[in-house]
Amino acid sequence: MGMFMSFLGKGGPSPSSQMVGFFMGTLYKQFVEKDITNFEEFHIAVLDIFNNFNSALPGKHLDVPPRNKIEDCYKQWKEAKETKKKKIFVNFMTKNVNLSKLDDYTVVTGVVTPPVAMAAKRAGENVPQLTFIKAIPDVVFVPSATVLALISVKLSRRIFLKNIASQE
Repeated sequence: MGMFMSFLGKGGPSPSSQMVGFFMGTLYKQFVEKDITNFEEFHIAVLDIFNNFNSALPGKHLDVPPRNKIEDCYKQWKEAKETKKKKIFVNFMTKNVNLSKLDDYTVVTGVVTPPVAMAAKRAGENVPQLTFIKAIPDVVFVPSATVLALISVKLSRRIFLKNIASQE
């Protein structure tokens, strides 16, 4: 992952221009091999590139650029001559590729939830109406509660941030 980001000039030592040219040339060749005639095919090709990177590289993943930036790139790419298309694509990739970041709420939830889930399970075992909780093994209950908590934090943050953005 670090090598990929350094190829894009996003940190670490800068690779030689030949290396960047080779890497971007290979990436562009993979991109151009697809038959792109409209925006949807262009968008799918860009998503495919990010999907390949995220599935192949361990560790941190890359965020896909917003749809409006991809649309702007497509308009420029479509109107450009064949000789300029590669340059437009390379500029788009180097400017819009960012590592995905976890927010503090997700990290805190991931750390706090397992002990809270164990305490809740122990407390629930003593409640007569919740006798079925004893049948659920800890190895199933704690990860399940953690995943559900992480999903709820992610969804609530997305809804909260969307509401704030719509008010501005």
